[in-house]
Amino acid sequence: MKTVKILGPGCANCRKLEAIARDAAASAGIEAEFIKVTDMNDILAFDILSTPGLVVDDKVVSSGRIPTQAEVKEWLAA
Repeated sequence: MKTVKILGPGCANCRKLEAIARDAAASAGIEAEFIKVTDMNDILAFDILSTPGLVVDDKVVSSGRIPTQAEVKEWLAA
């Protein structure tokens, strides 16, 4: 099972990223646990400069933008 973390304060872009990531996992048939990280100290621990951020299995794969569903599928499959 993959662990997917959505980094951000809960803004509209953070919610959109979460929806894209959930849809990507579901359409690819990948089982994943989704965790929202909203505490700024926890977010800064991932060394990203802007939110929203996406972390798959403790590796930052995206920050400061909303990736496409196809990109997220690739990251989840890796």
